[in-house]
Amino acid sequence: MAAAMDPVKIGDAIMAFALNGRFPEDADALPPVSATDLQPAVESLERAGDELEAEIHQINEETKDDVTEWAKNAKSLQEDIIRSKTMANEIIRQSEAPDVSGEAILDAEEKVAFINREVQYSQQLHEVLSGIRKVNGLLNQSEQALADRRILDSLRLLEESWAALDNVGAARSCRAIRLLDVRAFELKASAYEIFNQIWKSMVNFDIDSATITIRDRSQDGKMTLADAAIGLKAYKEVDERLEQLWHNLNTSIVAPRMDYKATSLRSISTQADDLSLSGPTDHSIGNLLRDLETVFVFVAKKLPSDLLPIFSSLMVADVIPKLTHEWLDTVVPSSLQNMDAFQYAIERTQQFCAVLTENGYTGLEKVNTWAEKAPMTWLGKCRDTALDSVRGRLMNGIGQPKQVEKVERHMVTVAEGKELATTGAGASADTGDWNVDWGDAWNEDLPVDNPDNKTNDVHMNEDDGADAWGGWDDNAEESNNTDLGDGVAGGGDDDGAEAWGWDDDAPAEQTLKPAAKSKPATKTTKSKHQSEQTREFILKETYSISSMPEPVLELIFAILEDGMALTREDGEYSLVAGTAPGLFGLPTFALALFRAISPHYYSLGAGGNMYLYNDAMYLAEKLGEFSDNWKEREDVTPRAKTMLRLDNDIKTLQSFANRSYAAEMNIQRTVLRDLLGDSQSLLQQDEMEAAVEAGTVRIRTMASTWEPILARSVWSQAIGSLADTLAKRLISDVLEMSSIGQEEAYSIANLISTATELDDLFLPSKLGDTEATEDEVPTTAQYAPNWLRLKYLSEVLQSNLNEVKYLWCDSELSLYFTVDEVVDLIKASFEENARTRDAIREIRAKEPLSI
Repeated sequence: MAAAMDPVKIGDAIMAFALNGRFPEDADALPPVSATDLQPAVESLERAGDELEAEIHQINEETKDDVTEWAKNAKSLQEDIIRSKTMANEIIRQSEAPDVSGEAILDAEEKVAFINREVQYSQQLHEVLSGIRKVNGLLNQSEQALADRRILDSLRLLEESWAALDNVGAARSCRAIRLLDVRAFELKASAYEIFNQIWKSMVNFDIDSATITIRDRSQDGKMTLADAAIGLKAYKEVDERLEQLWHNLNTSIVAPRMDYKATSLRSISTQADDLSLSGPTDHSIGNLLRDLETVFVFVAKKLPSDLLPIFSSLMVADVIPKLTHEWLDTVVPSSLQNMDAFQYAIERTQQFCAVLTENGYTGLEKVNTWAEKAPMTWLGKCRDTALDSVRGRLMNGIGQPKQVEKVERHMVTVAEGKELATTGAGASADTGDWNVDWGDAWNEDLPVDNPDNKTNDVHMNEDDGADAWGGWDDNAEESNNTDLGDGVAGGGDDDGAEAWGWDDDAPAEQTLKPAAKSKPATKTTKSKHQSEQTREFILKETYSISSMPEPVLELIFAILEDGMALTREDGEYSLVAGTAPGLFGLPTFALALFRAISPHYYSLGAGGNMYLYNDAMYLAEKLGEFSDNWKEREDVTPRAKTMLRLDNDIKTLQSFANRSYAAEMNIQRTVLRDLLGDSQSLLQQDEMEAAVEAGTVRIRTMASTWEPILARSVWSQAIGSLADTLAKRLISDVLEMSSIGQEEAYSIANLISTATELDDLFLPSKLGDTEATEDEVPTTAQYAPNWLRLKYLSEVLQSNLNEVKYLWCDSELSLYFTVDEVVDLIKASFEENARTRDAIREIRAKEPLSI
């Protein structure tokens, strides 16, 4: 008989099976088990059940308020253990039975599996209850820390409780878990209320008194600002609290201090933990930066280092743009005036940035850039101010005109004086360097539209010697040739030296009446030495300018003087000295703007384009004088002398003036042509007399408009050009006629007579200061090249065949008409017969005169 099995081993095997589902490895070799052997095992199971029940009861007692439901589960578990015990007894009973069927074995295995699952469930339940007990303990500790106002400890324990609660192997929907979660949030809310009170005790605002208080430690001494930062992070309120801090600080202190438009400002001061507005201050940039430094440094010293970057981004984003746009930009002067304050602002701004950087602030690129680019900002301000000044002047209109005098001086020899005296007072003299050649620049007919051509200018002086020409003899003789072919005054036979007034006792201002044609000068008895002497030749003219040139010149001269000051080596303007080249370039911008927009504003007034011509020429003249004087000035540095480049601007102004003159003349010619019927021949119009009358009235109107504006020489050329346009139109319309009857010839002569009434505009007494005489000869032909051609045409139309032949062969008709033109006129005016053919043959045989 097999040996009986040790009861202890049997009990261990059953316990291992009951708890862990494990069988002994040598179960097949075990001897049969008797009822006596199982008793200890049963007792072991009972003890284990009692111990488990006691442990569950203890856990249940510990969590009795929150885990009542789990107590019921524990009771159910006890009942399951009883059932398990019954089942175990049944297994023992069945094991003692001699015969065991297959169904009994299967049932036993199912029961063993069930018992195993129940044991695992009990273990899991034990772990969950243990986790709940741990969470509950952490919440108890957190609540105690909160009662002791140890906020950080309370928050730390809350964090640990949340982590432990996440590790509890139970669903969030479980009532026990929900209760613990609710308790944790209630503790957090209570901690937040206490934390909020502590924060307000450390960071406090008094809006009414404009004071902010920031303490390093709470009143109870249990929390510092560094600890508070941890609390802010725990509640995820760092951004919100710092935004509120900056809002209150800005509203109560910073914004009132930076209100540039305020009539009175208050400075900022600190005392211990307080920052507040104090006594009155001014609008200087130095005091503002000092006060801002006070604010920035105070906050940097008070706030924890991990909060300062966030606060810096808020503070800098609001303060720096306002500082640069509303304060720093306003101290930028538009000239060298107040430059000391501007340079101080630059240096002080750089110091301000350095202080803020040392205290941990970032985002100062804009104000740093402003300081670095301040010289260029100043240059830009100078440019904008200059352009605005020019623009504003033009927008206000050209203002009241005033008369100015143009004086040209040339040194000429006695021989040149004789030539000028005998050939029309300088008609062939050197033209000097008054202006760009009109014909080359604008493709206009030089004798007609060149307002500054010297040849035309000196012709003018036949009637305006006292004003336009200096150094002439008042006793010079003049003779008038009334022949139609001459049509101009002739020169005298007196000695050239006497005419020039070379004697030292001669008056300072003497006049000579020059002529377009004169007899050859008589031989002088002066010595060769005297003929080589030189005297000053003076040309004077008066004309009107608007109120624009003087302010523009003052502006340009002031800019250039500032530029010169920057080139000095005394270091007075060292911070902006590098902008000197740019400053010297500003006059070009100002003049370019003047040229760009002035045509619009000048065109709004009568004679505006002629004012624009005069103004541009005046600007060019004065800039030229300034440039010449600049090079001679001893107070101008060598560097400044090389930087001044006005030559191109002067030439551009002269060209611009010529364009303005040409534009006005083109407009008036167009108007005149429209009045004359445009492309339709005058002689084919029903109202040809009215058309010619309208043309002459237009010319007289423009003569009256331009007379107080233009210089005599320019006025004469302008009106002469319009008169010449009328003359050319009449001549071309007549020459295009295939036949001319007697009545038509009479009508045409009347039209020409109406047109030539314009001669009264060019009488010497009208043009100059000479007295009117009955025999004074108009000088229209000097300014209208086709004028004598028109008059000869009238003579031809009113002459018989013999008179026409006389005009060609014995007079000066060939100077103004070609032989073909004269022949065509004869064929159109006379019947073709032998007499006519003979006359034409004689005319063709006669060589035309040459000028």
